[in-house]
Amino acid sequence: MTVQVATLKARAEKLRALHTGELLVLPNVWDAGSAAVVAEAGFPAVATASAAVSATLGHPDGERAPWQEMFAAAGRISRAVEVPVTVDAEAGYGMRPRELVDRLLDTGAVGCNLEDTDHRQGGLADAGAQAQWLADVRAAADDAGVPIVINARVDTFLPVSKLTGQARVTEAVRRGRLYLEAGADCVYPIGVRDRDDIAALVSGLPGPVNGNTGEGLDLAALRELLVARVSYGPRFYRAALADLKTAVEKLLV
Repeated sequence: MTVQVATLKARAEKLRALHTGELLVLPNVWDAGSAAVVAEAGFPAVATASAAVSATLGHPDGERAPWQEMFAAAGRISRAVEVPVTVDAEAGYGMRPRELVDRLLDTGAVGCNLEDTDHRQGGLADAGAQAQWLADVRAAADDAGVPIVINARVDTFLPVSKLTGQARVTEAVRRGRLYLEAGADCVYPIGVRDRDDIAALVSGLPGPVNGNTGEGLDLAALRELLVARVSYGPRFYRAALADLKTAVEKLLV
């Protein structure tokens, strides 16, 4: 572990504290340069986006990039900033809980997204099994002496779930409650676009909720709805590439 346990513990505690009070805004990054930009702008924490990181490495998202490359990128990001870093660790790459925790801490990260899509079998992971796995990750983090902040992603609003309408909300609440009971610090129902849906999730989940901005859901709306944390996934990475495309195409004129 290249960073002292005491330093990692302090960063983890700071990251957890950021989930209470003012909305925690996380413009997701993909490399050391983008991480430095976000930290220097004054954001109190840095979060990665697996889709953006894997794309920079030349791989598709969904655990199709080698985990060694993903964690190496996370290490470069952590070394570039002094603020807490939380890593989008997808579904954990099939690692045992203690291995996952040790790999994360080796990068200098003190938080992680863990999603309940089953990338090997397809569909959503069994909720009970996912909750037990999260509990084991929490226990491994406790054993390592660093209270890693676990953002438990719930994928019921993604096509992989095959759920529609109110069933997506109901299942997200069921899963989110299980994950919080297992030791997750925050629940991330990714892909929620409806104001009433996110309001129902905030009301139904006894813990912090991670939301996304979108049409009708700007930062002001999310604050009003008492969302604790907002993230942007690969949005800024794609915007940066679009700006690059526009700039270089002008050179051909």
